[in-house]
Amino acid sequence: MQSPHEVHDLKGLLAELDKVRAREGATREILDVLMRSRDHEFPVFDAILSNATRLCNAPIAGLFMADYGKGKYELVASLGAKPQFEKTFKDDPPDLDPKQFAAARAMEEKRFVHVEDLASPTLYGADADHRIVCTQTEGIRTALFVPLIWNDQSIGAIAVWRREVRPFQDDEIALVETFAAQAVIAIENVRQFREIRERLEREKATSDVLSVISKSRDDAQPVFKIIHENITRLCDAPFSGLFLLDETGEGLDLVSLEGSNTDYILAEQTKWPISDPSAQCRAVAKKKVVHIRDLTETAAFRGRHPPTVRAVEQEGIRTFLAVPLIRNDVAIGAIAIYPSGLRPFTDSQVELVKTFAAQAVIAIENVRQFKALETLNAELGDRVEEQVGEIERMGKLKRFLPTAVADTIVSSGSENMLKSHRALLGVLFCDIRGFTAFCETAEPEETIEVLQTYHEEMGKLINAHGAGVDHRMGDGIMVLFNDPLPCEDPAGDAVRLAIAMRARMTELSKDWKRMGFRLGFGVGVALGYATVGMVGYEGRSDYTASGTAINVASRLCELAEDGEILLSTRAAIAVENDFPSVSCGEVTLKGIREPVEVIRLSDGLTS
Repeated sequence: MQSPHEVHDLKGLLAELDKVRAREGATREILDVLMRSRDHEFPVFDAILSNATRLCNAPIAGLFMADYGKGKYELVASLGAKPQFEKTFKDDPPDLDPKQFAAARAMEEKRFVHVEDLASPTLYGADADHRIVCTQTEGIRTALFVPLIWNDQSIGAIAVWRREVRPFQDDEIALVETFAAQAVIAIENVRQFREIRERLEREKATSDVLSVISKSRDDAQPVFKIIHENITRLCDAPFSGLFLLDETGEGLDLVSLEGSNTDYILAEQTKWPISDPSAQCRAVAKKKVVHIRDLTETAAFRGRHPPTVRAVEQEGIRTFLAVPLIRNDVAIGAIAIYPSGLRPFTDSQVELVKTFAAQAVIAIENVRQFKALETLNAELGDRVEEQVGEIERMGKLKRFLPTAVADTIVSSGSENMLKSHRALLGVLFCDIRGFTAFCETAEPEETIEVLQTYHEEMGKLINAHGAGVDHRMGDGIMVLFNDPLPCEDPAGDAVRLAIAMRARMTELSKDWKRMGFRLGFGVGVALGYATVGMVGYEGRSDYTASGTAINVASRLCELAEDGEILLSTRAAIAVENDFPSVSCGEVTLKGIREPVEVIRLSDGLTS
């Protein structure tokens, strides 16, 4: 039979065992919630506070997060407290002052702080409001504060309170420290999850914009629209506007906007002089990002600049961001956004808008080039009505003409060869197969790197084969033989260049394939007469051609499969003694009235 002492010891052991089991159960419960709450930390906080109050016999618990930027710590979760308690802490977060607040001291010293009697008159004389709500409204007497530590930095604290003077035991303190470590894990897991999700969303947004760019060669507005939609969504901004310099270069025009507050902007004004103190004007003038964290602290607001005053006092706009659009080191416009109220943008949000600004520049430049080429072809389709006006000698020629052409003009002493005329041309068109699909999935840097390598390698071959003129737009290249530099065999020279290009592209495609890029190459070659000459304006002119031979070569290039070199009938006849070919039959080509016989250069040619 057991003695009373042994019975007492056994009961103590069983009680201790029950306590251990309860704490292990609490730990498992919290870990389970943690595993299921990747995108939000509050379910974990609720589980922690619930177990802390139950296992520590403390009816009230709270979790604070430090805001070092504001110098405050905020109550983000609580359990068992009265509404007045929560309202006081949320409406007026306490200062991160370790001399006044025990929670702040726990965070500063990175260790738990145990207050046996919060009602002691010697404690916290300066924090009257918070002390009153704790001691008088809630009746709190004993308090325990355990800091949340991440990478040796205090990010918050867990607090447990009792309504009587009853100090916490060592095992209870250790338990709350365990809960604090679990809260930190939950916070970091959610941070990493959100960071990954935001990065994926931004990568998708960038890809979406590039996809629209590739499909909107003649109009930049669809690109502007998707940029605005992504900016307002990813930066949580009710407004996004795009401004461009006008023709005078002295003012900004609002050319595109998106958001819930567009009526106010349109009512305000749609044109700003570049000297205006508004953020978008300053961003263009300085070619720098302008991030105004609080409009009320700016000289424009203090000086009662009317648009700034109306933005603040009537629309409640406090923060404003303007990112310049830079092309060739010249600011041509800006993207401007603002959030709701006073909320500065994060560095990652600013970088995102800078990325969108660069994409807007690409869209603007693509449309400019496309419309210039479209206008050029339309004008040369009938005849070139306006010839080159005044062409500066020597250096000016070499700024806008191929070196070989400029040298020939300088040597001849005459510019007559630049005037509009008819010539028999060997015409080559080539481009990359699968490039549009590649742009939709590749990173912008990868797209630029592929284009740079492609144009550099093709340019070397074009120069080596003595071509007179080449034009490039995106991945498309047009090369002319026999004008303005004459050659004896324009069709043969074009075919030899095509073979060399195909061989080099085969090597490049193998390298790109190893990087995960599936890209091919197609060529079209035609021989025929076309109208050629100089078209443009002072400081920016091009020597180009227009006619049926140009159109046929372009359409053959579009028709060519990866690795194919397609010839027009006339070109195939001109080179038949040197380059065997096979007929693919007649095909109706866009823009060509009659069906055209398409000839494919035989495979395996190397010369």
